[in-house]
Amino acid sequence: MEKNQSSSIENIYKLDGRVPVAKAVPFGLQHILAMFVSNLAPITIIAGAAQPSLGQAQVALLLQNAMFVAGIATLVQLYPVWRIGSRLPVVMGVSFTFVAVLSSVAAGYGYPAVIGAVLVGGLVEGTLGLVIRNWSKVIPPIVSASVVTAIGYSLFTVGTRSFGGGYADDFGSAVNLAIGTATLFVCLLWNILAKGYLKQLSVLVGLIFGYVLSVFLGKVDLSLILSGGFIALPRLLPFVPEFHAGAVISTCIIFLVSAAETIGDTSALVAGGLNREIESREISGSLVCDGYASSLSGLFGCPPVTSFSQNVGLIAMTKVVNRFTIMTGAVCMILAGLLPPVGNFFSSLPESVLGGCTIMMFGTILTSGIQMIARCGFSQRNITIASLSLAIGIGFTSASESGIWDIFPELIRTVFAENVVAVVFVIAIVLNLLLPADMDIKKVEE
Repeated sequence: MEKNQSSSIENIYKLDGRVPVAKAVPFGLQHILAMFVSNLAPITIIAGAAQPSLGQAQVALLLQNAMFVAGIATLVQLYPVWRIGSRLPVVMGVSFTFVAVLSSVAAGYGYPAVIGAVLVGGLVEGTLGLVIRNWSKVIPPIVSASVVTAIGYSLFTVGTRSFGGGYADDFGSAVNLAIGTATLFVCLLWNILAKGYLKQLSVLVGLIFGYVLSVFLGKVDLSLILSGGFIALPRLLPFVPEFHAGAVISTCIIFLVSAAETIGDTSALVAGGLNREIESREISGSLVCDGYASSLSGLFGCPPVTSFSQNVGLIAMTKVVNRFTIMTGAVCMILAGLLPPVGNFFSSLPESVLGGCTIMMFGTILTSGIQMIARCGFSQRNITIASLSLAIGIGFTSASESGIWDIFPELIRTVFAENVVAVVFVIAIVLNLLLPADMDIKKVEE
């Protein structure tokens, strides 16, 4: 009996295997809490930029739809339908990658144009995922490793922003910093003192502690949790899509950047959680799901959904990769979309609590990227691709040096000026195409 119980617990570290529901739910819930606020924030930003602006009821509807779609997309990644899905523990959510370009589209053309652009862009990415079978030739391991490293670096500011309280007026206040610090301390303490599989629940324990602390400090409005009724069905096509060439083209470009991030995320997940190289079919399935799920998201009036780097960091830290376990989190996300009190409870999680839990996770993504570079080998060619792409990507997207993009057209600035991942991806791809495959051999012969 004890042996069977032990083996079922150990299955949380295996992709497949039976895990008791009571033990699976806390780990699945941990994944959802780690990304919940970040999943909703992009919608609020894009909706706020729309002209005419969306009302509070419309935004609330979109937030509800986003939770529902994210849960469905995660289920498809875990348990593929045909060639749609990677069969990996990829958690999906609304992406920050699209915020800048879709905010511009919303301001220039209106929110219906955002939906039209998302529908087309998602179909483009999904179809590319189906058509291109050997992604390792298109995007070799050294390029993926460089992109993963860039993703980790790009999330540092996200973690810092959350730690200080997000985009609230009291960013950096003593209360926010105290909550973030206390939450981080509890995560570390639990990680040190807990035994066995319980050690991997440090983020969930930190989130619970930080939430309770925030309630006592007056940072959570509990009255909002019961607002909006108890049951609400997602609404299909809350806006009639509009299609404008400029909006569609600029959004499709960002979808290619998002595809690079997805490849980096799934590569880091497989390397950090499963300790192996990713397979082309897994990349293809992940991209197909990424694209077509984004079009589905558009049908529900929401921005694109994509793999969440926060959860990649969580898997790298905990090594919990069991699909059934992550599936329980996806079900919680779907319930949050159907039951407003559940969604309101999740969305009431203060940013500083999230920052305290995730700031170390983001660091693990960076170290996963470094480990992937090491696996590729430190040949002169690989060193050149990784070092130059990261140097240009990080340097050219630094806020203090943003003026370097001023001579470029607005479309180029929108795509690259603040997106380190996009720049690193493009430079790494170009270098991989231009540098001779035998440059190390030639150096030895000389």
